[in-house]
Amino acid sequence: MEPLSHLESFVQSAESGSFSAAARRLGLTPAAVSKNVARLETRLGVRLFQRSTRRLTLTESGERFLGRIGGALATLHDAVADVSKDDGQPAGTLKVSMGQAFGREHVLPMMGEFLARYPSIVPDWHFDNQQVDLVGEGFDAAIGGGIELSPGMVARELARIHVVAVAAPGYLEGRALPAHPSQLVGFDALMRRSSPTGRLRSWTLQHASGDQATVELPRPRAIFNDPEAIAHAALMGLGVAMLPMPFVERGLRSGELVRLLPEWHFDAGAVWLYYPSKKLLPAKTRVFIDFVLARFRSERFAERMRAA
Repeated sequence: MEPLSHLESFVQSAESGSFSAAARRLGLTPAAVSKNVARLETRLGVRLFQRSTRRLTLTESGERFLGRIGGALATLHDAVADVSKDDGQPAGTLKVSMGQAFGREHVLPMMGEFLARYPSIVPDWHFDNQQVDLVGEGFDAAIGGGIELSPGMVARELARIHVVAVAAPGYLEGRALPAHPSQLVGFDALMRRSSPTGRLRSWTLQHASGDQATVELPRPRAIFNDPEAIAHAALMGLGVAMLPMPFVERGLRSGELVRLLPEWHFDAGAVWLYYPSKKLLPAKTRVFIDFVLARFRSERFAERMRAA
């Protein structure tokens, strides 16, 4: 029987793609993880990884071995976790990454009910708009978009996100509402600067019929690199903004914001729930995933994010 430390080192290295990332998750040094894997390879008589200076890649034998032991090792960890508390509840620290504004507005309100249901879980939630390495940085799950799917990762779509044109009622008072996106050039534009490129983002809208229109704004009223700040500026009546529905839905429902061009929107892609492959999920992650999916479904989140 192989030592558990050797098997854990192999599985974590395979999932993260490096000995260093596996070492961070296991609380070992990279040298110790590498040595454990080497001893396992010697014992099995096969090479499990192709090693390079940048990344580990599983060999064909390594792929087969991971498929055979991954689920069994996860089951063993779950069994230990389940008996670590007298009440048998899922337990442990739950490390989750999510966008700052999105997490505060749409995920944080769920925490009270989640903790009441699973009191032995300690949320360790990271509110950050930067992309994360889900496996390499030791996250149990992430909520957002654009994360590259590495082998062993799962993505569940929470909603398609539509971008709409909005303004405060006070700003629109005395102004004729636009009938076409081209007429937005006569309004004060609250523009967003792209963080990766530093360029101003143009306004592109699509009609329900499929027609598209791009608005070339001559001069912005104000420029921000944060959509939440743009939403606040729109609420203050400083101008017209093009924003994703998660940032303006509350204002539209309360009447603090008015949607312009109701038959036009832009599809900005989806927001996803990311997590490691199901066969490797500990109980704390599994119940979090089930909880989030059920809450977003019951609150009709996907329907609310569409600009219908």
